[in-house]
Amino acid sequence: MGKEPEIAHIDLIIGDKDGPVGTAFANGISQLSAGHTPLISVIRPNLPTKPATLIVPKVTVKNMDQAAQIFGPAQTAVAKAVADAVAEGVIPRDKTEDLVVIASVFIHPQAKDFEAIYRYNYGATKLALQRAMAGFPGIDLVLYEKDRSTHPVMGFRVTRLWDPPYLQVALDLVDLAEVRRVLSSLPESDHIVIEVGTPLAKMLGVQVVKEIRAVRPGAFVILDLKTLDTGNLEVRLAADATADAVVISGLAPGKTIELSIKEARKTGIYSIIDMLNVSDPLAVLRGLDAMPDVVELHRAIDMESSSHNWKGIEEIKSMGSETRKILVAVAGGIRVETVGEALKAGADIIVVGRAITRSKDIRDTAERFLAGLKQTEIDQYRIMTDF
Repeated sequence: MGKEPEIAHIDLIIGDKDGPVGTAFANGISQLSAGHTPLISVIRPNLPTKPATLIVPKVTVKNMDQAAQIFGPAQTAVAKAVADAVAEGVIPRDKTEDLVVIASVFIHPQAKDFEAIYRYNYGATKLALQRAMAGFPGIDLVLYEKDRSTHPVMGFRVTRLWDPPYLQVALDLVDLAEVRRVLSSLPESDHIVIEVGTPLAKMLGVQVVKEIRAVRPGAFVILDLKTLDTGNLEVRLAADATADAVVISGLAPGKTIELSIKEARKTGIYSIIDMLNVSDPLAVLRGLDAMPDVVELHRAIDMESSSHNWKGIEEIKSMGSETRKILVAVAGGIRVETVGEALKAGADIIVVGRAITRSKDIRDTAERFLAGLKQTEIDQYRIMTDF
């Protein structure tokens, strides 16, 4: 809460004096460490707040000026916030002797304004107490927000595919300057994902993912390795290169596919099974112990005179679960006029390569594909500050 350098960050636990929080309270005040000396929070000298509250400095206190910030405005703020929480009924008055509070307090080493330190820490402590006593957040909110929100201090965004359909732009190019030109020409959209095509990955290596991030920060980037062997190793290479997803060939041995999927889950990236040249995608999936995040029904460039086979999409999706759904991507010579047909068949991701990357007007063509998705922007009206 607040602004740097006086910004406040409170970690707080409250619980019974006779329970684990009480034990932690006693241990905290009796087991000291240099620069992180806990102190009992007081309203004024010799008047501790109730419930009894222990303040633990997060940042190492290195001099008396920093100690004064903790012992002065920070501890007063915490003490008064706790007392006000009782006065306002947030903490039941009849529980003040039964409960204890531990508040871990952050004071920036460059903080100087005592009044700002007090006000920010008071507000942060009050809010933490209200939420702790109300059991905030509920698990439904956590699951809703986990793929939609990014911590501001993180410095970058990790995009998740929670709002299909998406347009996947496949960069089947071999020239980095051309890649940059295409990326710069694409419109800004929460429903565009970027694919590092296999030719590009072979030409420039997996580190090309970071080149793409330099042009499109926060983009969802897929690394199409079409893995056929050493699945866990290649997935780890993709994750280390900061890819959000890796493509495994459906022609790989079942063990390789399973190891790839498990490694992807371990590293927190998506696993995509490309069914290029696979005669029976459902048979491949039925033989697996673990399901991928995405199944791509892919008609090869060399076979684009043949018709699309999208009849099995709903059956593929049925192999997922309520907690782990399977998305279906379709690829291979898709045009603007065929997007509606693909969506009607159940496709979640429309993969388009040359129709966009070799278009005379890349932005206009991409926008026409996006219009075919009939999908609004995710964050168009979403400004998250607090709950």
